[in-house]
Amino acid sequence: MTNQFITALILGFIGGVIPGPVLTATFTEILQSGILKSLRIIFWAMFTETVVALISLIIFSVIKFPDYFFQGLSIVGAGILILMSISILKVKSIDSGQKINFSLGKISAMILANGTLWMYWITVCVPKAILSGEKMIFGAYLFLIFVEIGWLISTFSVAVIFSSFRKILSHPKIVPAIFKIFSLTFFYFAINMIYSSINFFYHKLNNF
Repeated sequence: MTNQFITALILGFIGGVIPGPVLTATFTEILQSGILKSLRIIFWAMFTETVVALISLIIFSVIKFPDYFFQGLSIVGAGILILMSISILKVKSIDSGQKINFSLGKISAMILANGTLWMYWITVCVPKAILSGEKMIFGAYLFLIFVEIGWLISTFSVAVIFSSFRKILSHPKIVPAIFKIFSLTFFYFAINMIYSSINFFYHKLNNF
């Protein structure tokens, strides 16, 4: 059973360091307001992902949604990322009052509309959690908890490392370039999600 929980920690740890919208938003907030402010994003993202995990576990046990449902969800998520990308692109300096407001609603919408995240939980984490549940009482839920602990450790560690270079990255000449990179990163994830969904539906139609 210990091996199951180690696997859960590793899955969460890897998920936390993979570049994505949450990590980009965390880096952006660190530059704007420091690491303490970014903790709000990290912990709220963790809470939202935990909700996603629990819902996935319950739904997967009862209903199996078709792949195209999550691909359609990804298109909605891509739209959210594009809007955030445009907002970030407008930032020229940290102290100009042009700060991006990562409200809890925006963070939740960004995560809940990420079809890739749902697919990750449903196809990778939830099946392993269910197997853990068959071996011990509440094993499935303990598995999910360990995944989130691994995610929190890796995400926080990366945030601390990034924060250590905040003074250098906050230089007036560097800030515009950094935020352009963040903006393009959000835009890249959006385009990638749209491309994956279009490609999925294209092949789906051709197979009819």
